[in-house]
Amino acid sequence: MLCSCEQREILDINIEGDVAADPLWCIHCGCNLDIEAMPISNEVKRELIKWASEYGSWIDWDLDEVLPRGIDMETEHNRQGEILFERLKQELGGRYNFKYTSSTMGRRYASN
Repeated sequence: MLCSCEQREILDINIEGDVAADPLWCIHCGCNLDIEAMPISNEVKRELIKWASEYGSWIDWDLDEVLPRGIDMETEHNRQGEILFERLKQELGGRYNFKYTSSTMGRRYASN
């Protein structure tokens, strides 16, 4: 798997949700990586795609504010992300270095 940075092969991957993006990113250049190119099971791939598709569901985008119980929703999303992070580490058995970045978007919106 390759990205746009100067690394020959991507071995350092950040797992992070974002709106309308796959949840895998090159740690070095921030390039969004194609989840289909990762050598992971279809089950974990489906769970990651579902998890990523729910990113930001705690925000009312029209009103630009956190939904009621939005912080709880974001906390649960982060908890699920941590579980997927651990599953990826187990499944790929040390082939890649993973980092997990939890969402803080809801808290930022709530503090405005």
